[in-house]
Amino acid sequence: MRTTDLLTVTEVSRRSGFAPSALRFYEGEGLIRAERSSGNQRRYRRDVLRRLAFVRAARNIGLTLEEVRAELDLLPQGRTPTKRDWQRISRDWRERLEEQIAALEQLRDGLDTCIGCGCLSLQRCQISNPDDVAAGSGSGGAAYLRSVLRRPVGTRHESGTTAR
Repeated sequence: MRTTDLLTVTEVSRRSGFAPSALRFYEGEGLIRAERSSGNQRRYRRDVLRRLAFVRAARNIGLTLEEVRAELDLLPQGRTPTKRDWQRISRDWRERLEEQIAALEQLRDGLDTCIGCGCLSLQRCQISNPDDVAAGSGSGGAAYLRSVLRRPVGTRHESGTTAR
């Protein structure tokens, strides 16, 4: 590969929208790889842009870095996703997206009355949480929100995957 086929950190940052610190982080996490120049500077193959787009899409739907890594690890020899790979992966994500969409629609439709936090500060809460019965649901608040919208950071997703 010619050195002109390699991109600098600045070029990858500009084209991908990720800060250089994020590129170093993702490299440290094993999601992307860089080569080193004779001056020990990072240089990226152009296909890193596709991997970064994949990471951004996955993170935007709520996949954790562990889940992103697991999907990328399924690809032969660490290559970037092809159209066929993307179709397989996106089918796997569809159910998760549908669950999130339904939960967000429910949240949107109830925002002007109550978000289910158990705070008793709104008149509506007197109906949906009389005598603070939500306190029995445990800590974390928002007891009446769908579980997909109240999973704490770093917990296991219902399907066995870690939630962001």
